[in-house]
Amino acid sequence: MLKFSKANVKIQALSLVVALIRFLVNKRKVYSFDLLSGHSCPFAKDCFSRVMVDESTGKRSIQDGPDTEFRCFSASQEVVYTNVYNSREGNFTNLRTLTTAQMVEAILAVMPANLGICRIHVAGDFFNPKYFMAWVKIAAMNPDRLFYAYTKSLPYWVKNMDIIPDNLVLTASYGGRRDDMIETHQLRSAKVVFSEQEAIDLGLEIDHDDSHAADPTYRNNDFALLIHGVQPKGSEASAATQKLKKEGVQFSYSRAAK
Repeated sequence: MLKFSKANVKIQALSLVVALIRFLVNKRKVYSFDLLSGHSCPFAKDCFSRVMVDESTGKRSIQDGPDTEFRCFSASQEVVYTNVYNSREGNFTNLRTLTTAQMVEAILAVMPANLGICRIHVAGDFFNPKYFMAWVKIAAMNPDRLFYAYTKSLPYWVKNMDIIPDNLVLTASYGGRRDDMIETHQLRSAKVVFSEQEAIDLGLEIDHDDSHAADPTYRNNDFALLIHGVQPKGSEASAATQKLKKEGVQFSYSRAAK
């Protein structure tokens, strides 16, 4: 069975954003819907990481891609937390062979009645055009709810730009195999930075609470995200996270709301 996840600390903070309050009336809450990292990310490049399972022992380990510059934080979670891995793997396995109509039916069947805002994919991405269209249809069917997502699956977005409903807010995530489409099609984007100064140099605000990503009124504004998650030992990304820790900069968040 498919499963939505409760908001982690970062996205739970959306309840404090004035522009989003209207989606959380009547005690509605923030949820996410997640897939298996890497395995469901056909256009990932700079952040490509995925969990592999040893069939003889059942032990999980992380595998980075040949072009990985910084490790996907959600893949690291899947190595450590069995319940997180199982939930995401179950969602991906149960959806990947379905038609768009079947996906819509399956997702709606388990969508929490009190869902007000949904981050589509704290982990994972739109793994094929049918799945992307399923979320377009789900958002259109639920205009009083807000859906938002970061994505590197830019060909699916661009092909369907004219039919994206207003309550589905998308952000192109730099570091994929089709980054060229961001400028060509003037897609709103987010870039991972290794320091606050890098964001300043790029002229980008840092989104610490997903408010930039989720707020429909901000849907045309680019922004930055601080590097986060467990990074490969000795890498530039690891050095950056260590420096952020020493400087007392908040850049990581709990996996679940407390």
